[in-house]
Amino acid sequence: MTVSPDLAAPQLASPELLRSVFRQHAAGVAVITAQGRTAPVGFTATSLTSVAAEPPLISFGVGTNSSSWPVIAEAEHVGVHILGEHQQELAATFARSGADRFAAPTSWRTGPQGVPVLDGVLAWLVCRVVARVPAGDHRIVLGEVVVGDPSGAGRPLLYHQGRFTALRD
Repeated sequence: MTVSPDLAAPQLASPELLRSVFRQHAAGVAVITAQGRTAPVGFTATSLTSVAAEPPLISFGVGTNSSSWPVIAEAEHVGVHILGEHQQELAATFARSGADRFAAPTSWRTGPQGVPVLDGVLAWLVCRVVARVPAGDHRIVLGEVVVGDPSGAGRPLLYHQGRFTALRD
């Protein structure tokens, strides 16, 4: 086996290594929402995954130190929203700590199962939470799809190299 001289030496596992590697991975951008006792919560997620078709299952990760976690930890249902490339500001709003995420200009309504549903997204789902799996400082939430709408128009928003971006032709 020949080692190319331009390859850097491997790094030992660390949070910095994981972040550096995943900056190279383009991911779709979603917003997860849930209705709390007094107010809705939501956050931007790039960890959304289709898990199974039968039954229809999705998963996403959420930090246990995030402001949304206490509501997600008890929610029976969550909303999953696939953002379009025209929604970079919405993605940034839901990613920002301390932001009033559901205030104007965010446009939303109460959807099925009382879940906040964002307007103007490419697609959305309401999912019944079936599991919350411990994973370090996060939880992996597994949801079974209850209802949704895939009919939004546009192209997906991506996250790559630490910023929101769009597909190129």
